[in-house]
Amino acid sequence: MQIKAAEVNSLRKKTGAGMMDCKKALVEANGDLEKAVEILRKKGQKIAANRADRESMEGVVLSFVNEAKNKGVVISLNCETDFVAKNEDFINLATELSQLAVNYNSLEEFNNATYKDGITVEKKLIEQIGVIGEKIEVKSFKVVEAPFVGSYIHPGNQIATLVGLSKGVADAAEAAKNVAMQVAAMNPIALDGDSVDASIVEKEVEIAKEQLRKEGKPEAMLDNIAKGKIKRFFKDNTLLNQDYIKDNKQSVIQYVQSIDKELTVTAFERVSLAS
Repeated sequence: MQIKAAEVNSLRKKTGAGMMDCKKALVEANGDLEKAVEILRKKGQKIAANRADRESMEGVVLSFVNEAKNKGVVISLNCETDFVAKNEDFINLATELSQLAVNYNSLEEFNNATYKDGITVEKKLIEQIGVIGEKIEVKSFKVVEAPFVGSYIHPGNQIATLVGLSKGVADAAEAAKNVAMQVAAMNPIALDGDSVDASIVEKEVEIAKEQLRKEGKPEAMLDNIAKGKIKRFFKDNTLLNQDYIKDNKQSVIQYVQSIDKELTVTAFERVSLAS
């Protein structure tokens, strides 16, 4: 049957599929737009099944904070190739997904959420697998809720972070962004020393003691010296104790409290495409 250019354009806008794929789907569906959409989605399901074992190591990482500034989400939308990751349509899809994701609390909830046209996020991704021809998935999904939440996306969309503050003071937006940049740059393992997993502390103590033994330090001195090394470990690896990257004469907590003496960081999340 004769398929009009306007019908092809309508299907293309609805699905993002290429002109030829849209025309073929419309021909197969005898001009029925909804059937053509379903044909394209089934194509995506077939490709998704064939590429299920492929690695999706490329993509974009984006963070988004709600209008109330009390909840943020950071997600990574992954694909197989850098070529797709840099595609404007792919980045636009990731942006739309991050803005929707802030309304949910887990990846499972998000995958089952309604995207557009009554389809779920999961089905939308399958549809886009058919359009692009690569495996696409939301690989990371992190949420921060706090009295004030700020975010940072590193240029290139490879790293994005969220930071929660204890209250929304006058300069909270600037403080949250600066600390979020700190998280992106320094990749802390925890908020403070008390937040570090006990197994990590135990491992670091044993590493420190073994180094000291090799240096010939007496066994009776090992515990006290190891405590000093752990304190240094906390300074280097926990957010509030790290040197502030914009002014290494003060720690992150000192910077935050220079904004407001009662202000502190309550939570953070960092997602990197490389991790």
